[in-house]
Amino acid sequence: MASERVTLTVTDADGEREIALSSPNRVVWPVDGADGITKAEYAAYVQEVSEPFLAANGHRPVSLERFRDGISGEGFFSKNPPKGTPDFVDAVTVTYNSGRRHPQIVLGRASAIVWAVQMNTIVFHPWASLADDTDDPVELRIDLDPQPGTGMPEAIAAARELRSVLREAGLEPFIKTSGNRGLHVFCPIVPEWEFLVVRHAVIAAGRELERRMPDAVTTRWWKEERGERIFVDFNQANRDRTMAGAYSPRALPGAPVSTPVHWEELDDLDPARFTVRTIPTRLAEVGDPWARMQESPGRIDTLLEWWERDVANGLGEMPFPPEFPKMPGEPPRVQPSKKVAANWDEEGRPAER
Repeated sequence: MASERVTLTVTDADGEREIALSSPNRVVWPVDGADGITKAEYAAYVQEVSEPFLAANGHRPVSLERFRDGISGEGFFSKNPPKGTPDFVDAVTVTYNSGRRHPQIVLGRASAIVWAVQMNTIVFHPWASLADDTDDPVELRIDLDPQPGTGMPEAIAAARELRSVLREAGLEPFIKTSGNRGLHVFCPIVPEWEFLVVRHAVIAAGRELERRMPDAVTTRWWKEERGERIFVDFNQANRDRTMAGAYSPRALPGAPVSTPVHWEELDDLDPARFTVRTIPTRLAEVGDPWARMQESPGRIDTLLEWWERDVANGLGEMPFPPEFPKMPGEPPRVQPSKKVAANWDEEGRPAER
């Protein structure tokens, strides 16, 4: 039997497009004490928030985290345009960390977002760079990740001090909820530095924050060393490492949304209030806190000076994620409790036996 299907009329800047939506009544998110959020309701949501969504996530490479059976099913990532992708969904060829090059999806209009919903996308993961220059980020991104024993109050305290650090470095930070337990701090920057250089700027900011809040913040990569502190996840600044985009839902009960907020809202912040069902009303009442983000991009020169200062003082490169090739100056990729010095050379490679 053919699945139920409806046709949606979506308004783009260049006209209207009709999008076929299959299984519109299928529940994507169950909701305690209420009717679940259906695929049709989700498609309506992305149309309502398409303007701020595209401002934050559009016109750049994006990975789609898709769930064929709603959040209760298994998810998978789509980076390359699948067979049959319509011509109103764009693509750009990007270079991955391995050196491989391949087209990646780019969303440039509301109809493309609705198409992604039709393809069972729940979470949108945009790159920090734009499609017309994929190698140089337009944002410095810092992920404040609560570790066991910490939560939102500790993340908020770290975010406030991080704001001071970044402003001292000449940048203007913007903040959003992650849609889960943490907070994301973004600074618009001019696209003059490639990903590895921006990562060094993030590490410099994280180390400065750690110096100011040593008992509350850590840049330690290995979980066994983090303790009950907020982890500054510097590796989220790498090429092809992404966070849930602004106004993107998460694949979690209740349909929480990664939501830009004003700094003043941190006083009584409750991320659970931000859901697929509440964000359209919030935008109508509060507006988009990130609406002017890209008006005055900053520079990372000061953070890079801090990086060089720290290197001169013996603080060098930090570990990379396991899928990366071995990077120059990187310490050994082995957790400290399992490291035996005799098994590693000075470059952090396994010693020959």
